[in-house]
Amino acid sequence: MAARRVLRAAGRATLTTVQRPAGGGGGNAGFPYPSLVLCAFDHDGTPLLCLSTLADHTRNLAADGRAGLLFDGTAGLDQPLSGPHLSVLGRIARSDDPRHRARFLARHAEAATYLGFGDFAIHAMTVERAHLVAGFGRVHWLDAADLLAPAPQPAWETGEAAAIAAAGTAGIADDGWTVTGADPDGLDLCRGGQHRRLDFPHTAAGPGGVPAFLPVLSTKGGILRSDGDSSGG
Repeated sequence: MAARRVLRAAGRATLTTVQRPAGGGGGNAGFPYPSLVLCAFDHDGTPLLCLSTLADHTRNLAADGRAGLLFDGTAGLDQPLSGPHLSVLGRIARSDDPRHRARFLARHAEAATYLGFGDFAIHAMTVERAHLVAGFGRVHWLDAADLLAPAPQPAWETGEAAAIAAAGTAGIADDGWTVTGADPDGLDLCRGGQHRRLDFPHTAAGPGGVPAFLPVLSTKGGILRSDGDSSGG
């Protein structure tokens, strides 16, 4: 659960691909090539990216789908290395699943502008392993089954909108924040280009279980303070 909290709270990540022999990398073929990308997640936590076929990292993935994603949960800490960060390893490929597109746009509405261009598409990572550093001396390797939530996709796909509406009615978000997504671990909230998470006390078996968490969450005395911090995440 700690690893998924780091994962789900991220609005961006460092993507590392294997530099292909041809292209701008020149003689650096085989080197790790890092780049900054926006990210969203399927209901089970599968990472979703919006990539252009013109970008080096997308061309690298076409030649070798192996990739790494670094999710940094250390923002605002006086000693960043004492905070959590998660490296996820897997294979990334284009996804034409409408759910993946909808989940990405819910988190990054501004992406609608360029997702209409022919060279942009949603890509999904098939997670193989992950490496969590939760602080000094707290280091764990995780299998995909340990990282991803056991989300029944059809139920979340059809019931997410009702869960979001229930959260809005319960007054979960305020001060310009809106609830944009619900998954087994919590709620996604956005305000402009800012992203926050509100975690459930435990994993929800399905979207129908979300309303049961809302009274507890809404009694925390201002879930989102005006400084943009989340007291629930």
